[in-house]
Formats: sequence, C-alpha cells, structure tokens
Amino acid sequence: MASVRFTDVQARPTEFLDLTSVTLDGFQLLVPPFEAAFQAHMREWRLDGKPRTARQFSVYQNCPLPTPEDRLFFILVYLKTYALQVVQGRLFGMGQSKANQWIHVLLPTLLAALRALGDAPTRSLTALAQRLGVSEADAATVVAPLTEESAPVVAVPARAPASPLLPMMGPNDASSAPKTLLNRRTVIVARKRTTPSKMSCS
Repeated sequence: MASVRFTDVQARPTEFLDLTSVTLDGFQLLVPPFEAAFQAHMREWRLDGKPRTARQFSVYQNCPLPTPEDRLFFILVYLKTYALQVVQGRLFGMGQSKANQWIHVLLPTLLAALRALGDAPTRSLTALAQRLGVSEADAATVVAPLTEESAPVVAVPARAPASPLLPMMGPNDASSAPKTLLNRRTVIVARKRTTPSKMSCS
C-alpha cells in the first residue's frame, strides 16, 4: 500500500504548510520534544493501550511510521484535515484499526510536547494571563465570552484511567430510536401473513 511520507513533501514547503498548518522550521523545532514525549509514553504503554510489561518499544521493519518526522507529520495532518480514520490510514499505508491506535498514542504525545515547549492550548483564564504576561482582566478581553446559545457541555466523571485510550472516548448514551417489539401480537400476525405476488411468472 503506497503511503505519504515526510520526505515526500519536505521539499515542497507550501504543500507541507497546507497539509499541517506548520512551517518546516516550526516542524523541525517540534520534532525533538515530540520524540522525547513519544519515547516516554512508549516506555510505559504499548501501541494498543495496554501497559508495557515485557520488551521495550522498537521500530519494526514494516512500521508505517518509522521516523519521528513521519509520526509528527501523521498526527499534524490528522489534526489539520480531520479525515476519517480509514482515509488517514490509507494516506499513510495502514488500515483503519492501526490508524486509530496511532492517533490515540500520538495525540497525547503531541500535547505533552507542546506543554514542554510552553505552547499547549490554555484551558483557564489564569494560565492564559500568565502566558500573555498580562492581568486576568486584560486576558478576559481577548477571550470571547460563552453565550447562552452554546451547546451544553456533558460532564464526564473524573477517574484515573486504566489506559491512555480511555480519556479520549466518552460514554455512549442510550439510543433514542424506537424499539420494535417483535413478540407483540400484531407483529406476529403480520409476519405469518403472506402477501401474494401480483405478478405471475407463467
């Protein structure tokens, strides 16, 4: 299966920027902390999200993302295009299930690398004010206030995850589709009735 590699697009800076929203210089600055965060993650966890108990992570011969640049390029393309996992996998020479595993490993890795560089997204007004070097009141003018029309946020109970994959997934709600009761009298009668064909094959 053919796949896109970092080496294929590094010579085309405009295409690289279109695919990732990052310049080549910015990308090269991000590679070392990203790889350090990736190796730290892989020391404790396997690619499938289970704790690592035996041998250490190593790049195998058929690995679809063999280099740190390929891994970072993969996750940046995913974040920019937000393609279906089957499409993302196809672009990078792997199936959907393997793309899913890589995405769930590389997203927290990228966040850890951005935190190490001090460039992670800010979730509180205090942290934003510290980053900008201004007062909280001044930082509040930068942030658009939440309106009442915005969708309500569903709270997920906080607990320590057994694996790094769990925080990425929310609980499923009950289906709102009506249930068909196959054992109701009217349904049973309808199933037993035969409808003669109006077309004959004679």
